[in-house]
Amino acid sequence: MKLTFSTSIQAADSERRIIAGKIMEYGATGQTSVGPVIFERGSISIPSAAKVKLLAQHEPNNPIGRAQSFTSEGDFLYGTFKISNSSKGTDYLTLAAEDLISGLSVGVEVEASLPKDGYLLVTAAKLVEVSLVESPAFENAIVTKVAASESETENAENPSTETESEAPVETTPEAVTPEVVPAPVVEAARLTTAVPYNALDSQRVRHGITSSGSLLRHKILAAQGNEESKLWITAADDFSSAGLGFTPTQYLRDIVSTQGNFGRPAMECVNKQTLPASGMTINRPKFTTYPTVTVEAEGGAVSNTDAVSEYLTSTVSKYSGMQTISIELLERSDPGFFDAVTTELQNNYNKVTETALIAFLTAQGTQASAQAATSNGIVAFIKESAPAAYLATSYFAKNYLAGSSQWGLLLGALDTTDRPIYSASNPMNSGGNVAPTSVRGNVLGLDLYVSRNVVSTTIDESAFVIVPEAISVFESPTAYMSVNVVANLQVQVALYGYMAFMANVGAGVRRFNLT
Repeated sequence: MKLTFSTSIQAADSERRIIAGKIMEYGATGQTSVGPVIFERGSISIPSAAKVKLLAQHEPNNPIGRAQSFTSEGDFLYGTFKISNSSKGTDYLTLAAEDLISGLSVGVEVEASLPKDGYLLVTAAKLVEVSLVESPAFENAIVTKVAASESETENAENPSTETESEAPVETTPEAVTPEVVPAPVVEAARLTTAVPYNALDSQRVRHGITSSGSLLRHKILAAQGNEESKLWITAADDFSSAGLGFTPTQYLRDIVSTQGNFGRPAMECVNKQTLPASGMTINRPKFTTYPTVTVEAEGGAVSNTDAVSEYLTSTVSKYSGMQTISIELLERSDPGFFDAVTTELQNNYNKVTETALIAFLTAQGTQASAQAATSNGIVAFIKESAPAAYLATSYFAKNYLAGSSQWGLLLGALDTTDRPIYSASNPMNSGGNVAPTSVRGNVLGLDLYVSRNVVSTTIDESAFVIVPEAISVFESPTAYMSVNVVANLQVQVALYGYMAFMANVGAGVRRFNLT
């Protein structure tokens, strides 16, 4: 399982082509590609720095630099990167220096993890790559002035040419001596207009007044001429209608979401392939008549049966969603808002595309014989469907896709001595392994996948026995697009991707049929 998550960069030095930043905070909750995750301290192993590339937007074919060093400091892991002297590297370095693309997103390969209440605890992982992205997921990074000249970087790569007194200073936060300055607030794609400077411009100020005492203190300082306090008081007044300045409302950072936290289980049951780069239709040849081989007597005529084929055709569909953000929300929101929006767009994309696949399995699959909504009925369903799918495809059925009702049925299945069949801790003649804390398991040798997008009652199509090779899903990577609406100063952010389904052998999918 690969995860990606982001933090703010610490420095972007366009003159010396160095980017440095905090790439990980152990013990903190990060919004990753699979949902909320916490990493145990020291859980990430790092290969040789020279082997870690800096990518643009997690695109493997879009490298823009290479790691120079990694350093741990307390709960934080820092990285320093040398940017390529290519035009592409220069473009991304400029965007980072201007705080337009200002996040460091880390990709790791999870080797050991434990599901917890609302998050995944990772206990062992390997660093795979680091990417420069638009929005960070962690907010508490600080900006450190990192100075590393071109010659210093070259010397660091060839230490044998240096004397001890001339050894370059490593460009990590531990070796930094210049003054540490606070990190700028990272925001998504700010719309900029030519606005004259105004010391009391509350539209661009984030105040730190969180209690009546701090409000009173800054009112006194403002009356004495303190410009910063004047700025904060003006900003606080904008947020203080109905006395909120004295009783500030507290907002939690984590957002409750029920869209989905465990990816797309149904997609794991079929054959996934990369969507071709062009075209809106996919054609795949399939034999309908096969050449024959027969046994003939000496001198007998050779059998002559010509092969006949036809094309399976699949249409590419676009799946997309959009969020409209006002200029007020864009200018005044916590950066975490944008992470939440993109996460929910992705969650909804996963939900819609998986629902489309389940509908395709229903339409293309073969209905099995009617069975009761009991443990014995499930056994009979698998007993019939697995051999039938093998006969139809010449491949083995490997996956059992079920809805929540069938999941509950499996959890409560008992043998004649009232012992759990699928969830016993030390079972004898166990039929598999099904747990209430995992959507993965095993039922009679088939890999179990539980999807909340399969019908939630034990009726027709509440479960499927699937030969993975019977169904192909062609999918493109998802992409984001933003459009500025000048008329009302809104920004529209869209997530989209392309997908096509193909039934190679419909009889390789067997649908549950309720008596």
